Amino acid sequence: MTNSIDDIAEQAAAYFVIGSNTTEQHPVIGMRLRQAVKRRNAVLIVADPRRIDLVDYAVLHLQQKPGTDIALLNGLMYLILENGWEDKTYIKQRTEDFEDFKKTVKQYPPRKVSQITGVPVEQLEQAAEIMGKTKPMAVLWAMGITQHISGVYNVMSLANLQLLLGNIGMPGGGVNPLRGQNNVQGACDMGGLPNVYPAYQAVTNETSQSKFETAWGVTLSATVGMTATEMLPGVLDGKTRAIYILGEDPVMSDPDTNHVRTCLEKIDFLILQELFPSETAPYADVLLPGTSFAEKSGTFTNTERRIQKVNQAIQPIGDSKPDWEIISELAKRTLEGRGVSSGAPYAKWDYNSPNEILDEINALAPSYAGITADRLENGETLQWPCPDKDHPGTPILHTQKFTRGLGKFTPIDHIPPAETPDTEYPMVMSTGRVLYHWHGGQMSRRSKGLLEIYPKALIELNEEDASRLGINGDKRVRVSSRRGSIELDAWITDRVPPGMVYANFHFPEASANQLTQAVLDPIAKIPEYKVTAVKVETT
Repeated sequence: MTNSIDDIAEQAAAYFVIGSNTTEQHPVIGMRLRQAVKRRNAVLIVADPRRIDLVDYAVLHLQQKPGTDIALLNGLMYLILENGWEDKTYIKQRTEDFEDFKKTVKQYPPRKVSQITGVPVEQLEQAAEIMGKTKPMAVLWAMGITQHISGVYNVMSLANLQLLLGNIGMPGGGVNPLRGQNNVQGACDMGGLPNVYPAYQAVTNETSQSKFETAWGVTLSATVGMTATEMLPGVLDGKTRAIYILGEDPVMSDPDTNHVRTCLEKIDFLILQELFPSETAPYADVLLPGTSFAEKSGTFTNTERRIQKVNQAIQPIGDSKPDWEIISELAKRTLEGRGVSSGAPYAKWDYNSPNEILDEINALAPSYAGITADRLENGETLQWPCPDKDHPGTPILHTQKFTRGLGKFTPIDHIPPAETPDTEYPMVMSTGRVLYHWHGGQMSRRSKGLLEIYPKALIELNEEDASRLGINGDKRVRVSSRRGSIELDAWITDRVPPGMVYANFHFPEASANQLTQAVLDPIAKIPEYKVTAVKVETT
């Protein structure tokens, strides 16, 4: 997020929430949005194919067809330009490539956009006017934007919108992705991506490579590695022979479950580090007992780039160990006899505490340099970048200039989904989570209270479709795609429009990922979970 949660909640005059079921997936932020609408009369626009709960607080619900976000955004920006609502001063002083971007946007007049997206022209005009006349406006999104083959371009289109309106680097504005898990931001910050070292220092950059070679006493490759979604398929063509999985359950969370199982069956060696037995556990050659957040100390970096201290509350249960200890022991054994330089500052992996790891982070990750153990233990919760010990942290990014200098407009055209409905599979399925369960459900399905509220898999189905299918008292349905079938109960609801269903992947007996396809965004390699062609039948 470019802005902090408090800033958005208190300073934004308007909100544009797109591809985020905020009240269910980020309940605290969702609560703050509702409060801003009720207490400050902030204006809320929601763009989502489903009628999510947040729509009840919105002045406008843009119910676009799944996979048409770029066309929708281009259409809104067309109207903003037509009416002269763009921030001309901001564009002139802080951006570049505006004219090329403008030429592309001019190809998306309202009638054309309405045909692509299904959003009425009148609603497009109303939304554009609110955006153009209400400032500052904060844009918030989640995986409803990113989990498409056009996910990267969807995000860039939202950046275009905020550049056009002059809302980046401003209190109450910004581009604000809501991260999907509690420390996914921290994992990325620490180099949990195939193309960067910690603090987003590129592996292809010779200076960065040399810096980490010196620090770690090893020779490092300048070749970008594989993403998680490339590693498993790589088993079948010989690119992947072993995988070490920590706290992830690809059988539940990756697309096309049958294909995932095939890959796991054929892999040479699989290590799994987990809290509980998962659907992936039967394929593991080695099971390592990790610990929960309550059994270890360290830090989490949340969605607003805020680093928060985590203090151990209980001793690790049984033979389990904090994850950093397990990783450290594995690393030391792996590096033995590999010629690691004993004189390198961080070569031996002989950590005694998480604070020693943070010392290394301070030394090697410039944006974390000032986020020291002492400051965190004294109660500070700092937002990176924080380049030195006297720096207060950065609640809002890009206030004076962008990291690259000028903000870059990018011309982007609508990209249709990889799979669209046809006569054999006439409906669209989108996937996501529900309030009462989390991801693959290894923890939430072990909670008696949560299971009492939401005990089994459900699929949301519109009343018109239910009538057409002849669903009466028995709501059991079979949902099929080109990759498989599941049977589950239908929830007849107006939350989804006719022609669309919505399913989750919390329950192994009827996970939506048995139906989803493993087609990836070509840049970020994220799967297109949000658009799958399916057919629904009574059982």
